[in-house]
Amino acid sequence: MSNRTTVTEFLLLGFSDVWELQILHFVVFLVIYLAALMENLLIFMAIAFDNHLHIPMYFFLMNLSILDLGSISVIVPKSMANSLMNTRSISYAGCVAQVFFLLFLLGAVFSFLTIKYDRYVAICQPLRYETIMNRRACIQMAAGAWMSGILYSVLHTRNTFALTFCGGNMVDQFFCEVPQLLKLTCSDSYLSEAGVLAFSVCLVLGCFVFIIVSYVQIFKSVLRIPSEQGQHKAFSTCLPHLTVVSLFVFTGAFAYLKPTSSSPSDLDLVMAVLYSVLPPIMNPIIYSMRNKEMKAALRRLTGCR
Repeated sequence: MSNRTTVTEFLLLGFSDVWELQILHFVVFLVIYLAALMENLLIFMAIAFDNHLHIPMYFFLMNLSILDLGSISVIVPKSMANSLMNTRSISYAGCVAQVFFLLFLLGAVFSFLTIKYDRYVAICQPLRYETIMNRRACIQMAAGAWMSGILYSVLHTRNTFALTFCGGNMVDQFFCEVPQLLKLTCSDSYLSEAGVLAFSVCLVLGCFVFIIVSYVQIFKSVLRIPSEQGQHKAFSTCLPHLTVVSLFVFTGAFAYLKPTSSSPSDLDLVMAVLYSVLPPIMNPIIYSMRNKEMKAALRRLTGCR
């Protein structure tokens, strides 16, 4: 491959060369995908059709469910199809689309995880909750999260595919991941995109520090709650969110900042699964399935007692 125009397809990393293990990979990813599909669709429908849940917290959860469903749909079905058909190829246009939509959806997901301001307001300023978290403010924050995801994705996708690919077309990942694509570019031509990636990771870590600072204020307010049951309820609500954000940030930062090696690494594969495949199936369980109001809404939706 002498230049970018001659690259018509990329070859993705297979989980195994053994046919039986490829089928096992297909089955495992199918179960994960169907579970994520069912969980996120149920949450979306429960919130959309239940008037009791038309409040800021569930509005943000509904947006998060849409993004989770989209992000896992961008990469998992293609990986499953490749395993089932015993192939590794993805077209150039397909790779561009995968990079764009994955970065857009993951960027928007992190934006929503960052702007979960309703928790801070509900605990630290409960008397002003309805005034601060009004309908207009929620719509503006949601629109900002979606737009930030789009801008972030356009920037990286344009920078990545404007480069010249002269290092072959073997992508050492089961989807088109930007750091692995940069390994295929000519020497020094990738430095601009690598710089943008480093800046993006620093920005994400800055948002993470902002989340930590807000949680310090939350925990200070929680410790002043006289009821032990009230403290337990507040901690059980906040700690899962902090855990998910930490996992998302550190696995993503590791994947995008770690120096790339010449050969595929099992650790790279694990980290990619942790930040791209695991959150869409875990977020509904952590944020919604443990919530009494959500459980009641799901029972009303499905007609189960």
